[in-house]
Amino acid sequence: MEGPEGLGRKQACLAMLLHFLDTYQGLLQEEEGAGHIIKDLYLLIMKDESLYQGLREDTLRLHQLVETVELKIPEESQPPSKQVKPLFRHFRRIDSCLQTRVAFRGSDEIFCRVYMPDHSYVTIRSRLSASVQDILGSVTEKLQYSEEPAGRDDSLILVAVASSGEKVLLQPTEDCVFTTLGINSHLFACTRDSYEALVPLPEEIQVSPGDTEIHRVEPEDVANHLTAFHWELFRCVHELEFVDYVFHGERGRRETANLELLLQRCSEVTHWVATEVLLCEAPGKRAQLLKKFIKIAALCKQNQDLLSFYAVVMGLDNAAVSRLRLTWEKLPGKFKNLFRKFENLTDPCRNHKSYREVISKMKPPVIPFVPLILKGLDMEASPHHLQTKAYVRQFQVIDNQNLLFELSYKLEANSQ
Repeated sequence: MEGPEGLGRKQACLAMLLHFLDTYQGLLQEEEGAGHIIKDLYLLIMKDESLYQGLREDTLRLHQLVETVELKIPEESQPPSKQVKPLFRHFRRIDSCLQTRVAFRGSDEIFCRVYMPDHSYVTIRSRLSASVQDILGSVTEKLQYSEEPAGRDDSLILVAVASSGEKVLLQPTEDCVFTTLGINSHLFACTRDSYEALVPLPEEIQVSPGDTEIHRVEPEDVANHLTAFHWELFRCVHELEFVDYVFHGERGRRETANLELLLQRCSEVTHWVATEVLLCEAPGKRAQLLKKFIKIAALCKQNQDLLSFYAVVMGLDNAAVSRLRLTWEKLPGKFKNLFRKFENLTDPCRNHKSYREVISKMKPPVIPFVPLILKGLDMEASPHHLQTKAYVRQFQVIDNQNLLFELSYKLEANSQ
């Protein structure tokens, strides 16, 4: 069918494929089956290009998109024991973030995005324990750079850029950098003369106040799913990871991946609490949110999930939140008193005496407040539960304290 009708149908098919690639290009790296289908379609379309001049512009765009998502089909299928496991903080799909956590090992392979100064990115497949030099090698290969001798001005460097704009130049011999990135930090590859121009991704510095999922879920559901998820993460941590983390420092990183992820999760929950409160513009709703978080903290403590309990209380104690005097005044006296008790429990005085007394009276299983260790539930799978489960595993948080204070000042001024 080589007439106008045939061209129209092929253009419609090509338009659908372009829309699919443009929408899901960030996910296709994890779907080998999708890669096979897209590659087959791509090859068929390229054969037709010479017959239909009208397809040339669209096929050029298709070629660029296919290169962007880097659909490379391996010659041999990967053995089950070496499945690629994205780090949980990189998950963006509900089906992935609902999967039960399994322990990471340094030899495990993961997917990770490495950004360029213009915020384009390549997705690389790398060992969790890979060195900076290995990561740059993978990035260079994806960018099709020619081999350059080390030390050349145009050779690539790897930089961790935080949401606050802080930049850390990573040394070639450093390894296991993936698990030590901050919550909203990202890896950037650039030349040395582009270092100063690096800025955070737009989504890390732009905020959209308003009602979020936390306003629509019950405290019991949030607390139970927090406990379930944190139990999954905690049980992945081997006892030796604590030893390596404390005594081996930087050299023990490749054996402490699960512990580092759990520590990062604690920080994530803390920033999530502050983020949710400061994104709520209405004073009345904000006071209700404080009440809800105090309930969540109480339920987590009841669940013997002291990691979540501590993280929520510390989030409410964030200076940008605690300074919202008019909001705290709207809180019922019962909840003010309860929160004071929680603050006393998390007080570090006398080597965290209050916390140690509480945890000593608990019977296993208990999820302890892990940072303190380093210092010296089956549920119905209904759509509602799955939505809440996905929500508590994939918080969107602001970890830039200056930005949190900006929101806090704005809320206080609007409340006058």
